[in-house]
Amino acid sequence: MTKSTLATHNIRVLFWISFFGTISFLQPVLTLFYFERGLSSSDILIVLMFWSGAVLLGEVPTGIFADRFGAKYSFLFGSFLKFLSITLLLFAYEPWMFFLYSFINGFSVTFFSGADEALIYDSLKESNEENRMDHAMGKIQSASFISMLIAVLFGSYLARDLVDSQFTLLILLGLAFHLIELFLILSVKQPSVDSFQKENPFSQIKSGIRVIRQAPQLLLMFLNVTLVFIPAGAVYQYFDQPLLQDAGLPVYLIGVFYAVSAILGYIASNSIGWMTARYSRVMLMNISGVSAAAGLLISGLFGSSLWIVLGSFFLLRLVRAIRYPIYSQLSNDLIPSGVRATTISLLSIVDSGLDLVVFGVLSTIALNGYSYVLIGCSFIALVGALLPIRPVNTKESRKIEQSASL
Repeated sequence: MTKSTLATHNIRVLFWISFFGTISFLQPVLTLFYFERGLSSSDILIVLMFWSGAVLLGEVPTGIFADRFGAKYSFLFGSFLKFLSITLLLFAYEPWMFFLYSFINGFSVTFFSGADEALIYDSLKESNEENRMDHAMGKIQSASFISMLIAVLFGSYLARDLVDSQFTLLILLGLAFHLIELFLILSVKQPSVDSFQKENPFSQIKSGIRVIRQAPQLLLMFLNVTLVFIPAGAVYQYFDQPLLQDAGLPVYLIGVFYAVSAILGYIASNSIGWMTARYSRVMLMNISGVSAAAGLLISGLFGSSLWIVLGSFFLLRLVRAIRYPIYSQLSNDLIPSGVRATTISLLSIVDSGLDLVVFGVLSTIALNGYSYVLIGCSFIALVGALLPIRPVNTKESRKIEQSASL
């Protein structure tokens, strides 16, 4: 990637925003924290439903906000709300407090959703490097694995006794890092010709819908990604801790294996360019999707075997590191600049709707134990992985661009 360009600057800034913004010292013991504060497995899935409901409500207005006023202001609002939501965890001892935390936290994410991809893609276009989108997103994503490496080692150790004072310390440490994220956002620079256009909001929505209608492969691609991510990412990450613990892994070692998986994820994220240079993006998406379904099924069926659980744990972490950057390249090649953030937000509404359906179904299955949840997740991931996807060609991209401008 060319040095001293706008893209290089924004990628570097978003790398550090991702590092400080995604760090969570509570993450390696989050589910155990929920249990200690009195939540059940079903309550945890309801917490997730509140998060998805907030995303469902927030995606379009915050996508329009990003398209009209730019990424920097969108990130600032989102970061402030995230800080507020995490502060609520200090006082959360009743389910409704966790539901409120989850709702505000989910709404905060929508200020980043779409705006980050739009910013990077249009920054790359200024130096004619938009074909490097997957490489750029892989690099930015790798920051979250570094932050995870640090957070899980300290978090699992500091909360080794699973007492309330230790959980409070972890929350306060996380808040300190999020303050740094707020200051870093001020360094973001807007492309001279970018996705953030001050158009009529309803025109932006209509254009975004037109893009999706003109490119049905974009919707299929999105469904492929989200139906794998919901079970293999959003759901699994809330049950891997009790799964590892019940398989015989001590609590203080959970952080160690989280750290190892973070290292693998970091390597994978920074190797996206190497992978896509040797193998087709579609093939990598298909293999990783089926692998996710297999990992979930094995975890649900053989949860008492520590080595099998650990193998599935690392496989699922690897899959999550690979799929998103590749999808980001394939999807942004289809989306016109003027409505990029809005279009991505419209797609995220579909994701939130699916979240609510999947979490609702799994919350009833959870009454029988989380092993049944994982088996159910495997079938959902398989459905997603089998949805056909294909790369876009230049002719299709130009046709969609022209349609969106009508």
